[in-house]
Amino acid sequence: MSRWRIHPTEEAVVWDVAPGEQHTDDYEMAGYRCAYIVQYGMNENGFLLTHHPVFPSLRTRPNDTHASYQLDVPADRWPLPAVNGVPAREILVSAKLNGVLRLDTKTDDGALGIVRRCFPSTELRCAYELVTVTAIGKEPLAFSLTAGDGEIGSVMGPMGVNICEITTDMDGTSALLKPGESLTYSVAVTGRTADEAPEYDDAETEYRRRLAQIDRLTAPMKLETGNRAFDLMFRFAKIRAGESVYDTRYGLIHSPGGYAYYAATWCNDQVEYSGPYFAYTGDENLIEAALNAYRMYMPFMTDRFDPIPCSVIAEGMDYWNGAGDRGDAAMYLYGASRFALTVGDRGIAEELWPAIRWCAEYCERKKNAAGVIASDNDELEARFPAGDANLCTSTLTYAGLLAAAKLAGEFGDTERAETYVSRAGELRGAIERVFGYAIHGIPAYRYYDGCEVMRSWICMPLCVGIYDRAAATVQALTSEYLMRTDGFLTSEGRETLWDRSTLYSLRGIFASGFTEKAWEVLDRYVNNRLLGERVPYAVEAYPEGGRRQLSGESALYCKIILEGILDMTPAGMAAFTIKPTLPAGLDHLTVTNVRAFGSVFGVTLDRDGWRVARSDGELLAEGKNGEETLVRL
Repeated sequence: MSRWRIHPTEEAVVWDVAPGEQHTDDYEMAGYRCAYIVQYGMNENGFLLTHHPVFPSLRTRPNDTHASYQLDVPADRWPLPAVNGVPAREILVSAKLNGVLRLDTKTDDGALGIVRRCFPSTELRCAYELVTVTAIGKEPLAFSLTAGDGEIGSVMGPMGVNICEITTDMDGTSALLKPGESLTYSVAVTGRTADEAPEYDDAETEYRRRLAQIDRLTAPMKLETGNRAFDLMFRFAKIRAGESVYDTRYGLIHSPGGYAYYAATWCNDQVEYSGPYFAYTGDENLIEAALNAYRMYMPFMTDRFDPIPCSVIAEGMDYWNGAGDRGDAAMYLYGASRFALTVGDRGIAEELWPAIRWCAEYCERKKNAAGVIASDNDELEARFPAGDANLCTSTLTYAGLLAAAKLAGEFGDTERAETYVSRAGELRGAIERVFGYAIHGIPAYRYYDGCEVMRSWICMPLCVGIYDRAAATVQALTSEYLMRTDGFLTSEGRETLWDRSTLYSLRGIFASGFTEKAWEVLDRYVNNRLLGERVPYAVEAYPEGGRRQLSGESALYCKIILEGILDMTPAGMAAFTIKPTLPAGLDHLTVTNVRAFGSVFGVTLDRDGWRVARSDGELLAEGKNGEETLVRL
């Protein structure tokens, strides 16, 4: 049974709290200079509300991945409602999520109703709680706050002393409220260095800016299917994937978030996941953040052909390479090539082309005697065995080579294009020889030579157009060995789930034509993530990480629609192939305002077939469901 419901008239989910119900969760939101995580709910002690700001451009230690200045605001320092001089005991009535967290409470004596709207500033190092209190009892009451303005934390950092402060705008120390009267005030929590002045603005103005930011992030790729849960999950995914961009010393940097990962990039999360997705948005800031991620790794691409690092950290000032070579060059080859093609901007493609060529050469030099691509680890960084060469690195290299060949063709370098296509063909054969393998009698893939247990990352061939073992791979993924109610186990025999392999799997199952099986799993996944216990975003992993709402996972969710159901693949800077399939659970699907390949277009899919048209209505292509077609813009 779902805990949450979809709001009947708004793009939001709502939890109506039953008397005595206990449940807690947290919700992450982000602006350019502040992330804001609010924990909320009801537990054995009553109403729970904890505020946790993160300031990515303030640091507590030099060049450390996890050194962004952040803290739980002490409960006794956050200004809370008091009635007639007594701190109010609140009961949570409802919670609503729509990119802003709204909490409706009432006091246990029925005297006061309280509405909170929690959100980060769009531009400033500041997070807000905008509060409206209403006297709902029969008697007048004196309203006040339990705490006031002041510093709540300070710590020395490499750029000076970091200070966190609270400011309220309540006029006076108390106010008399007659029955039915309301009062609105705000609390701002700010971060700064000691030589800076606090930055905050009027909360109502900042609230409107937050709503405008949400509108901006959700404007591209409007999805409409008639299935409200599916459509709303896509909208939420666009918010989470796009909001986690921070203004740093390097420039705009997209980062995962989740209490831990700010002002830093990773070759999987940013280079492989979010960058190619951002290319479909046409959003200048998201394109710039993606470009900055690709730029950060270029200085490491030297004539020595040493591995590029896993992550560039500390606002671009340092790097982390604790996991060794995870196949990061393959991630870059794949992500940067597809990004450059999809954006459709020749200047961007020319800037990235030397780095793409370097990664193609690096991967060629990592080819082992069996013809697959060797690496120290994979993106799971030794949490699970990956052998000396894993399926994920080789399939990313394969798809990256094909995309790089398309780019070479755009530049008129036919010899290099032919070389990359030839290498991809050889690698595809090696992938079959080395990784094609039966486990539990199912002739799908093994994740590395010697692996005898099923792994969910065997989905990767399906995601790069290798369908030789598609039926067996789908059977393996959806078998008792891997499938659970809310996703696919990372490894048979272990209870860890990573949403990223589940999301990749769903994309691949759709693209390989097993539409109904994919929809069965996706429909269950959407209702679990959107309306279940940990909402409303895709999560990283559990038990590890406490189901952090990392942003890259939401980008992968969006790619299920674009690269799974629609099966869009870049074929040039002004062309793509498309092979849509419509699940029986939907009678139509439209995606409008796709800003890619140098154009703006939309896709309409129904039982009769599909159509691609420019934003002005010009028909570009049409076909039957399941038929692959080249679309030129």
